[in-house]
Amino acid sequence: MPTAKRKPSDTLLQERQDRRLLPHVPDPSGQRRKKDRRDHLTGDRQRPQYATYAGRRYQTNFEVKLSVSGKKRIRTRCMDISQTGMQLKIPAGMPADYLAAGAQCGLDFSLLPGVMQEGTENHYRIQANVVRWSPETGTFAVRFTKPLYISRRAAKDTMLSSLSLLFLFLVTLVILLMRTESVLYFRQNSLLYGYSIATAAFLLSRYLFGAMYRPVPVNRHYTPSITIVIPCFNEEKWIGRTILSCVDQDYPPEKLEIIIVDDGSSDDSVNTIKDMVRKLWQEDERFQTRKRIRVFFQKRNQGKREAMALGIRNARTELVGFVDSDSFLEPDAIRHLVQPMIDPKMGGVTGRTDVVNTYTNRLTKMQAVRYYISFRIIKAAEAYFGAVTCLSGPLSCYRLTAAQKVLEPWLNQTFLGRKATFGDDRSLTNFVVRDHRTSYQDTAICSTLVPNSNKVFLRQQMRWKRSWLRESLKAGAFMWRKEPLMSLSFYMGLLIPLIAPIIMVYNLIYVPLTMHIFPTTFLLGILMMSLLMSFAQLRLKKSSLWIYGLWFVLYYEAILLWQMPYAWITFWVSDWGTRGSKRKRKKAQANPQSAARETVRPASAPIEKPHPQ
Repeated sequence: MPTAKRKPSDTLLQERQDRRLLPHVPDPSGQRRKKDRRDHLTGDRQRPQYATYAGRRYQTNFEVKLSVSGKKRIRTRCMDISQTGMQLKIPAGMPADYLAAGAQCGLDFSLLPGVMQEGTENHYRIQANVVRWSPETGTFAVRFTKPLYISRRAAKDTMLSSLSLLFLFLVTLVILLMRTESVLYFRQNSLLYGYSIATAAFLLSRYLFGAMYRPVPVNRHYTPSITIVIPCFNEEKWIGRTILSCVDQDYPPEKLEIIIVDDGSSDDSVNTIKDMVRKLWQEDERFQTRKRIRVFFQKRNQGKREAMALGIRNARTELVGFVDSDSFLEPDAIRHLVQPMIDPKMGGVTGRTDVVNTYTNRLTKMQAVRYYISFRIIKAAEAYFGAVTCLSGPLSCYRLTAAQKVLEPWLNQTFLGRKATFGDDRSLTNFVVRDHRTSYQDTAICSTLVPNSNKVFLRQQMRWKRSWLRESLKAGAFMWRKEPLMSLSFYMGLLIPLIAPIIMVYNLIYVPLTMHIFPTTFLLGILMMSLLMSFAQLRLKKSSLWIYGLWFVLYYEAILLWQMPYAWITFWVSDWGTRGSKRKRKKAQANPQSAARETVRPASAPIEKPHPQ
């Protein structure tokens, strides 16, 4: 009897939880310092973003070679590690006088990909001091004399930066030389060579303007009030972690509110939400969590857009933000996210989304590279002109008045006579960017789960292509009013993907069969495009995953590209294809547990009814 194929389980970094539930929230009572002592690293503007919270510890189990001057090297194992130190197992038979508190030792170890954040993988030889010796637990702790990122930077990052910059220059040069050939032969086939020139110009301009982009610096005196809305549907496994990451923010607690909207889940999401909210309410005395956290339970599943709308209607702050229920914020994400909103013309901002399950398999590794380039290059280039075309669902915020103004037309949007049921974030961005500026803040970071199987991934990509095409056609009606270079780039970015399948068929099938010419130049162009993505990722993130940029481009050209023609003729399909399939939604609507839901509020506060639907 055949067995069902098991869905791959996600591989995440094993972060050791802090003993406090909300370690990063500023303490109004002054009972503890603002930052944990392990997190305190100052005076280095080149510090990578992943080292902002240097005391963040990860559970591990790898070999470390320990040495003390004049004594024999001993092998032990690391139990957990951070940027500033590690906890080691006391080896059996270690002499009692080998190490003492305050003693200096040498450490020799390798960090493989997936142990800590992307970009930390390296071989390290580092000096450290013993800070704690615990025979009762069989462990001792050491503090590095220099944080790991400084040791890595001295040993490897300078070389990687130089090599990646050289490779980027060579790839760009090859692309320019190839396009020179296109200019010379333009008259022979104006359509083909015109497409080639336009594609190269568009691609290189994205990287150029992305390189010129700079995030808005943090003004610690600018802390507008903001409500974070978390729409949730069947996310029992991750919703608790999402809620906690949104509350545990280095942001004035009196300026940050949370609204959780369960959209008629049929799994155990409701109980998970209640359990997490009860834990957070226990922190009320210091952080006013009972007042700041509100939860709404939809009686039936109505879709993400309705859940977002409920949050907008019940927000009572200057800004309203959105976080997907499988996305997790860095502790300083909100402080960074709001900074561009100091511009009164700014209508919305999106942060950077990294992949949290990067090391699950090859597919998730490819997506990790693609996500980084999509945000750090593509959205950054759009932000250079103040016209980001999609404020992404994992982390975004809007000026509340701008969202309220477009709420009804967005909520009741139709396309070709059918109600729009997906592409909610891109659609809301479209309504806002028409009359406002929109931006991207690279230092506002969250991480999200991506599909780990080809079946789910392809369904997600089809849904995204349908919404991209629908919303791009709508945006085309007004984008010409934006800055000239931005509007030109937008229309090129719309036209090129639409024509791409035709160009592929012409170069890879028609030309070889009718003219008996191998498409060397065309294939070389694809290779250069993939190398440009890979070396940009290597330059900016210095990660060993850069090679997966090559694989993603090949995957895109072989599979994803051909979804576009199918997307043209299937606008009416409303199945999300991931967690929101029609089958799951019908089950949620029939769920008897959803028949009598009410708003969860602390007993001491009045119950707030959701806005009538």
